[in-house]
Formats: sequence, structure tokens, C-alpha cells
Amino acid sequence: APTPNPPFADSVPSNRSAARAESAPAPSGDFDFYLLNLSWSPEFCATHANSPECPSHPGFVVHGLWPQRNDGSYPENCGNAPGPANPQSDTDLMPTVSLVRHEWQTHGTCTGLDAETYFATVRKAFHAVKLPGDIGHGDPDQTVTTSAILDEFKRANPGFPSESLALSCGNNRLTAIEVCFSKDLQPEACQGVRSCRAGVIRVTPQ
Repeated sequence: APTPNPPFADSVPSNRSAARAESAPAPSGDFDFYLLNLSWSPEFCATHANSPECPSHPGFVVHGLWPQRNDGSYPENCGNAPGPANPQSDTDLMPTVSLVRHEWQTHGTCTGLDAETYFATVRKAFHAVKLPGDIGHGDPDQTVTTSAILDEFKRANPGFPSESLALSCGNNRLTAIEVCFSKDLQPEACQGVRSCRAGVIRVTPQ
């Protein structure tokens, strides 16, 4: 499983939970596609209310842009290249400086990009996805089908292949939406990415 990263836990259930991380560093750039993880912040903040990301009550936030392979494996910690010179400037994308630094070291170093180019790529991927505006505004006890949430994203992003979107859940609650992109940031069908198996989940309100 991905390495914990307080205060925004990288242990939030993810579609990568069943995938294989490499125990030894791999050559940078040795991957097939990117997995953009958009974490549902209200679910995280329900149990981490003191996190600095929570007072502003965000909805979906960028957890990471992760190099992924078609067989479900993925590289991590591929080197010691210097991180971004000003990590604070990326907290409009990712909730905390600690997460920015963690994502660079764990995932960004495996992309073959320098830190500034990597975070520019994260930003481009995030802005390519249109977020539906009506998720997380219902009753906290109301249930919704996972297919209904994915359909909202598909309607908002009609140019994306339906197989490029996956939903991540934990304890039958929404934790993240994940989007697969090619190396040149074209949405593409996910390979080796497991979507939430629950048919019905709850969405913690924003």
C-alpha cells in the first residue's frame, strides 16, 4: 500500500491498494500511464478535523499524479532529485506542503521529469477534469450507487473514455475519484486499476 503521509494520509483507501509497489527504486520514466487521484476531502476531514486542509471545506482535492504500469504494478521512490523550490505554491492543488513534498519524493521522482515540470503536469491533469457540482450536497445518511457518481463524472467529461474513470471507497463511503491519463495527458482506459466493488455507498457532505 502507498506510504503514509501525515497530515493528509496516503493510506486513504485507493484503487492501488491491491497493486504492487516495487521494493527497489526503478528507472525514472519506467511506467505506462498516469493515475490522477482526486481525494474526497470531506471524508478525510471527518476523521482528521485538525488537518490544515479542513477549515476551508474543500471537495475534491489532488492527492497525487501517480506513474502506473499496465500490469497493476507501479514504481516508487526512484531517486533523490531535488523537489520544488517553493512547495507552498502548489498547495492550491494539494492540501499541504508535506503532501507536496511526499508526492514528489514517492511518485514524482519516478516520472523522469524535474520537480517544476512534474507539478505543472499535475496541474494540467487536474484542470483537464471537470468536477460535477452536485456531489456531496445531500443528506449524510443518503445512499447513492457508485455508478451514479461515475455517471456524473462521465456527463461532465464527455470526451473521456468511460473506462478512464474509477471510484475509490472505504467502509462503503466515497474516498476518491481516479482518472487515467496517457503520458501526454490524454484520458485513456485504465489498465490494472480496481474500482470500488460496493454497489451502493455514502458520500460525506462537503
